[in-house]
Amino acid sequence: MHSGHQETVVLNYRRSASRLTIFAHVFGALSFILMLVWLLQYRGGIEYDSYEGYRVFNVHPFLMFCGFIFLSGEAMMVYKTVKATHMVQKMVHMVFQLGAFVLGVVGICAVFKFHDMSNVEDVYSLHSWIGIATITLFAVQWLAGLISFMAPQPEVTKHSLLPWHICGGRTLLYMSIAAALTGLMEQATFQHLQSDREGRLVNFLGLSILLFGIFVDLSVALARYV
Repeated sequence: MHSGHQETVVLNYRRSASRLTIFAHVFGALSFILMLVWLLQYRGGIEYDSYEGYRVFNVHPFLMFCGFIFLSGEAMMVYKTVKATHMVQKMVHMVFQLGAFVLGVVGICAVFKFHDMSNVEDVYSLHSWIGIATITLFAVQWLAGLISFMAPQPEVTKHSLLPWHICGGRTLLYMSIAAALTGLMEQATFQHLQSDREGRLVNFLGLSILLFGIFVDLSVALARYV
């Protein structure tokens, strides 16, 4: 009787985790679309080498979500979305995270370039503090994962480090989302966005990013049941 109840609980978690992964992909795709609509329709386009400062700046939010946050979230779900051996899953996870880091660095370079073009001070806001801390700790996390899980290590060492690695990844996901939401709030304030269409679009974009992060995190939290 007890065994049957246990199997039912595990099956329920298995189903929940599968649905959560689907929801994460849905909100990730929705955020991607809303970001493109916002930047292309309302903010004038995206171009790193442009002479127009606003087009250079727009590279920043685009790459920080569509590159850094989205790709990192997908990397966290690789162990449930990629049907392959565990080693292949680890390789995909590491490559996705490396890609996320590279795109994040380019996104940060874009905003520094915009600040230079506009004579604006660097790293003065809470948004920028969270962002710099996140990208720095992300690099540390990636290197630690490379050394701990890709290099030859005793299995007992890997098992002891794995919970810390997972916890660190989930923390960095929420830090990146906090940076994204504070960044959107900054732009809404600077552009005096209130109840017009663009303001509502930015609000929906922020909610979609938050929900993407929540469902990614929940899918990771329930990973042991699938």
